Amino acid sequence: MADPDTEQESTGRRRAVLRILRASRTPLSIVAIAKKLSVHPNTVRFHLDTLVGEGRVEHVQPTRRGPGRPALMFRAVPQMDREGTRQYRLLAEILAIGLASEPDSASRAVAAGRAWGERLGSPASEPDAEQSVAHLIDVLDDLGFEPELRAAGGEQQLGLRHCPFLELAERQSSVICPIHLGLMRGALETWAAPVTVERLEAFAEPDLCLAHLAPAGVER
Repeated sequence: MADPDTEQESTGRRRAVLRILRASRTPLSIVAIAKKLSVHPNTVRFHLDTLVGEGRVEHVQPTRRGPGRPALMFRAVPQMDREGTRQYRLLAEILAIGLASEPDSASRAVAAGRAWGERLGSPASEPDAEQSVAHLIDVLDDLGFEPELRAAGGEQQLGLRHCPFLELAERQSSVICPIHLGLMRGALETWAAPVTVERLEAFAEPDLCLAHLAPAGVER
């Protein structure tokens, strides 16, 4: 098993190599980079191999002509830093707030979720109700909802034990939960399933949301 401290040090050194190349107006040799970092050239060579393999650094043909083997030259590939911090949760919150401010936001959220659900994979053949529910459970499980099949009052339900957007759903349930409802409906419609999700009961219990199943065409 790799040592986390060693991996962190290696990553930091690789970023330092990339930072030096980005700051330079001209390509640099391994020796030049090693001098700037006060490390052995073999250390730089190791990290350059990784950076080249990742497509973040490229070889450059040396301009010097003369006797002897010219030094390998390198420069950073112009691109955004792909190791920077991601803020997808912030983006999701911004979009949710914007959607919540729209007229008829719940219907728009269901439509957005339905469009998403239509992109999900479909069974190999047109499924019956039982197969449709089983496939929906697999899809929801892959998405992190931890679904479970339940029965109550003569109807089938899907209990969702985990919300992959929990913090956002707690603040913006008026749009996040309808998106989930639309997702399930869109997926089932795309599969031509004879079953649909009639309604989604958000936070029916502190640790549970309930998707109420019904024959296709029955929606609230």
